[in-house]
Amino acid sequence: MKADDLPGKAAEILKQIRKKYKVGFQTLTVQDKALQILQVTDIEPLLAGKDPFKNTDDFPFWVKLWEASMMLAHTIGTLPVKPGATLLELGAGLAAPGLVAAAMGYKVTLSDYEPTILDFQRVSAAASGLTGVEFKIIDWKNPPAMAQFDTIIGAEILFREEFFAPLLNILDTFLAPGGTIYLAHDMRRKSLNPFLQLAEKNFEIAFSTKKMKSPEETITVVVNRLRRR
Repeated sequence: MKADDLPGKAAEILKQIRKKYKVGFQTLTVQDKALQILQVTDIEPLLAGKDPFKNTDDFPFWVKLWEASMMLAHTIGTLPVKPGATLLELGAGLAAPGLVAAAMGYKVTLSDYEPTILDFQRVSAAASGLTGVEFKIIDWKNPPAMAQFDTIIGAEILFREEFFAPLLNILDTFLAPGGTIYLAHDMRRKSLNPFLQLAEKNFEIAFSTKKMKSPEETITVVVNRLRRR
């Protein structure tokens, strides 16, 4: 897709992104919704040989469309949507699940920790023909004032123990009464079980697993559903 094909501000954002990154659009189809996800096509220089399971402090998680993110996108695509329902994606990165939610009818807020990531999300939303999506920088340790959300989601967001307590605070503060949380992670992520052990004090937790094949390996993704006790 050319920048000139995008509406308004998104075209200029894409031009600026292309000055720094080699990027392209990947089509993600969920149910009958075809979304255009902008992503970096040459990620090796950014990864610099880093391991997402070992170099968690400085791994650029946002540059890759993770299997867990795609699994969460498909999960969200199967949920019934009530008129006016709101959804927040935390640590959204390329934001496939949140964009699917917007296509399904949720009023969506996508969030992450730096403006560049939100610019990728803005371009993807525009390229997918989605309007009304909001984009917000959220510092988990010092979150902004926000309304509560009916649904909160996140994929591959559990990577540093120091963020467990701030994340739980965000989930507790911004989940509306009767709301639901969906988290998706690669089963190999060692931080998942310690986090869930903390979360189960306040939330009832259910889970499902699905194997996803990539050209290199088969990955088991865990999707957890959390609801307040």
